Amino acid sequence: MDGLEPAKHTRLIMMGEAALCNGFSLLGFETWPDASAEELEGLLEQLQQDGETALVFLDPQLARCECKALKRLQYHGGGILVTEIPPLNAPGSYRPQVEELVVSVLGKGALE
Repeated sequence: MDGLEPAKHTRLIMMGEAALCNGFSLLGFETWPDASAEELEGLLEQLQQDGETALVFLDPQLARCECKALKRLQYHGGGILVTEIPPLNAPGSYRPQVEELVVSVLGKGALE
């Protein structure tokens, strides 16, 4: 491959409830069942230090934790995409974080 860099491998990661992780493992995701905020912090810091690209799915508890590396990614972006997955036990009552932002900027009627 004359002068071409090999394509980077994107890591597919699911962190959260063990039951939710089971389905993702069948899809070939690297799973972290019942992961803690500290494990999330360590993983995100390692991904950033290594310059890796990753798609990271988090259950709501982890997606809303006070993790410094997660907050940094949310504000500065990079090669790591993080998204929240609804819980298995209450998908109908799930409200993503972005809804709160939209309502705070555009008002309650924006989502109707």
